[in-house]
Amino acid sequence: MTQLQFTWTVGKSSSGKLLREYLLGEKFISRQALTDIKYAGGALFVNAKPVTVRYPLKEGDRVTVCFPNEEVSESMVPVNIPLSIIYEDEHFLAVNKPPEMPTIPSKFRSTDSLAQAVLFYYQQKGIYSTIHAVNRLDRNTSGIVLFAKHRYGHSLLSRLQKSGEMKRTYIALCHGVPVKTQGMIEQPIGRKEGSIIERCVREDGQHAKTHFEVLKSFGEYAMVRLKLETGRTHQIRVHMSSIGHPLLGDDLYGGNDIFIKRQALHSQTLQFGHPFLEHLIEIEASIPDDMSRLIDEGEK
Repeated sequence: MTQLQFTWTVGKSSSGKLLREYLLGEKFISRQALTDIKYAGGALFVNAKPVTVRYPLKEGDRVTVCFPNEEVSESMVPVNIPLSIIYEDEHFLAVNKPPEMPTIPSKFRSTDSLAQAVLFYYQQKGIYSTIHAVNRLDRNTSGIVLFAKHRYGHSLLSRLQKSGEMKRTYIALCHGVPVKTQGMIEQPIGRKEGSIIERCVREDGQHAKTHFEVLKSFGEYAMVRLKLETGRTHQIRVHMSSIGHPLLGDDLYGGNDIFIKRQALHSQTLQFGHPFLEHLIEIEASIPDDMSRLIDEGEK
């Protein structure tokens, strides 16, 4: 099995730094990853010679990091479920998740998750990795789920998420038609008292900001595009409910299932700067049949 490895040439500004400083501060390799490299079968080289993290670098040095091979958890059982792959390279995989499928297995549903389907795909393709989900969607939300094929890629994309450099848009169908054709909802979100699942707007909650734009009006419901500046649990569902326009099918937050049997929410686009290929990646996932049907019926 070939180990994952990366090689960089040390620039003038990094000359004099210890290898540890260079890897932590410039390549954003975590301290835990460095520990694993030392103790779990990885290796560090400068100019093809093995070194420790205390090695002093100079301009022009060639630094190579070999990451230890990843072990798949015994609790994660691969399952042969077809995937709708919408983007793939040697570092990342993006899948259009259908509704009714959990992103990861739970004690209640342990045989039909997207993660298990991806793991089966990895094994069929000879990809030696465990599951690194960069984002997750609720079971009944459809759309883009992005996976990193190694934990270094996962770490770098997590940094992009935290800094707001990963852009996502959602399409939703909501009850009624918002008076404003576009706007911003900025309301803190926290856990609802007495519930381990439900969230609500509350003063002591976490800061949350959602931008919305009404794309089409169908009388009883509307098609809305949403962009998140933060990523709180159930953020879109809570915020849309807070302005009196809960999502169709979302009975947890005030919607009903007359039109659709799940919350009408779809993660449609994802955009990020690829940390290895160094260009912009733009991914789009087609809207699933149940939402498309409602849009078509509304337009008649």
